[in-house]
Amino acid sequence: MNFVRTFSSALALCAMALSGAQAQSLTEAQARAAITPFYESLNVAPGKDAAALVMQATAEGWLSCGGNDECKPREAVAKTIAGIGKGVPDLKWEFKEILVAGNRVIVRGEGSGTPAADFMGVAHGGKSFRVMAIDIHTVENGKLVGKTYHVEDWMGAVRQLRAAAR
Repeated sequence: MNFVRTFSSALALCAMALSGAQAQSLTEAQARAAITPFYESLNVAPGKDAAALVMQATAEGWLSCGGNDECKPREAVAKTIAGIGKGVPDLKWEFKEILVAGNRVIVRGEGSGTPAADFMGVAHGGKSFRVMAIDIHTVENGKLVGKTYHVEDWMGAVRQLRAAAR
């Protein structure tokens, strides 16, 4: 009887793995089309509705996770991104590399900008920074779904700004 239960459990796990493997496979063009509105929300420009771009790019229930247990719902992310322009009015994010695997999109990007005031404990000095970011998105029906995981090198930005202040 244990063998039957174990075999049934193994079959159920295989079925789950196969159903995940058969998720919508994206082309690079489809992946770019799905993620571009989100990254456009990060590029500060006068009159841009960054919050609307975040909402357009993400599905209901989407979360942005910057750490193991640090996830924010899209409404909070939209509000944060909409306010970024005050601190870094020329913030710009660029794609450096995009990898697509099924419906997963991995982006190596670069953010740059010049803080308009003190930034992360560094006195305002009119200097710019560049940071690398790695993001992992899941895309379904042209929208970001589930959880997006992201890591940015903000300490690198701090080091650059401190070095420029010397």
